[in-house]
Amino acid sequence: MSSTRDSTATFEGYMRGLFQSERANMLRMSEVNEVDHQSMQHMLTEGSVDWEGFGRQIALETNDLLGGRDAVLIFDESGFAKKGEASAGVARQWNGRLGKVDNCQVGVFAALCRGDLATLIDTRLYLPKDWCGDDERCKKAAIPKEARQFFSKSQLALAMLETARQRGIRFGYVGIDGGYGKEPAFLRSVDEQGCRFVADVHCDHTIYRQDPEPRVPDWSGRGRKPNHRQPQCTAQRVDQWAAAQAPEAWQRLTLREGEKGLLVADYLHGLVWVWDGQEETARCWHLLVRREVGADTISHFCLSNAPLDTPWQELARVQAQRFFIEHSFREAKSECGMADYQVRRWDAWHHHMALVMLGTLFLVKQKKAGRPQWPMLSFNDLVTALAHLLPRRQLTAEELADVITKRHDLRQKAKESHARCSQVALE
Repeated sequence: MSSTRDSTATFEGYMRGLFQSERANMLRMSEVNEVDHQSMQHMLTEGSVDWEGFGRQIALETNDLLGGRDAVLIFDESGFAKKGEASAGVARQWNGRLGKVDNCQVGVFAALCRGDLATLIDTRLYLPKDWCGDDERCKKAAIPKEARQFFSKSQLALAMLETARQRGIRFGYVGIDGGYGKEPAFLRSVDEQGCRFVADVHCDHTIYRQDPEPRVPDWSGRGRKPNHRQPQCTAQRVDQWAAAQAPEAWQRLTLREGEKGLLVADYLHGLVWVWDGQEETARCWHLLVRREVGADTISHFCLSNAPLDTPWQELARVQAQRFFIEHSFREAKSECGMADYQVRRWDAWHHHMALVMLGTLFLVKQKKAGRPQWPMLSFNDLVTALAHLLPRRQLTAEELADVITKRHDLRQKAKESHARCSQVALE
């Protein structure tokens, strides 16, 4: 019984710390409640929490709150800057938050969005190829054997899509970032799972204006017999297609009320054919092109496998909802300590993210419930209220001195570690 009470207190202390701490690392979290950081570390790695069931419950409660035919399941990734080489999956790789290649971890996330409300429901930590062949390094980071093989980010997204479908998450569309939309195999896999999508693609993505009717050329009887299908018309880049459209083909649409007023954009729409160079037949999909009002450059090229009679306005609104996963990342990092974790292990990373998802789900619920009275209620408003309403540890002078001493000890250790690394590099 005592162990159960201790686990519950640690869980509650961690959640309070995510909301109350200036920085939601475990040392700072322990300063605002009675739970020490060793207990929190133990909970994330060797505790008795049913983390699989916990994640499932978060997804199901989000589904009850936001799921439906007009909901969008959105996939995107987020980077977390890290020092050193010990944290699971850390490597020099693209960090979208910083806009450059840097030493970081990258997680692929799924968010459920309905209207302007969205929250994260699932995640997978990306493991770069350099890690997959190093069993000793993986063992130190507690990466399970089944996770040590390489999975691309799009494969991780497909796994989360399958998990969402198994859990009965209700959504009408899948929203896809250009980093994933550029992969024809990924889009085909989503299509073959029976899911409608609106996917950003890069400006050099190729399409056909008519069915390319791919077929193997007739053999003339001389030379090597052909065995690869060839298109019967010429491919075209999506930016070339857009440039060839008449100015009057652009149509304007008001998307939603934004923080700075109405969000309005201009669009081109057409039906095009896509072929990956291998399939027996090409697929007829929607092509949507978005340009911000007053801008000279195009901001988005999108493909969608929605039924051909789907209004382009519906596709435009689905594409615009992808903004909310980026918004979810910003709010989770600024208000719920998403990026402030102090863990190196694979399991601890996923468990921390699960607790962050619980925190953001709670805030979304409160935001939705409070809107009738406070239409502009934000995560920051709610976290400010929690900082005053939740119990907070009151430090004595001796405890405050101990806190400062611990902080100084950690700074000194970090300084000495940096000096050792610099010395090794010079040698």
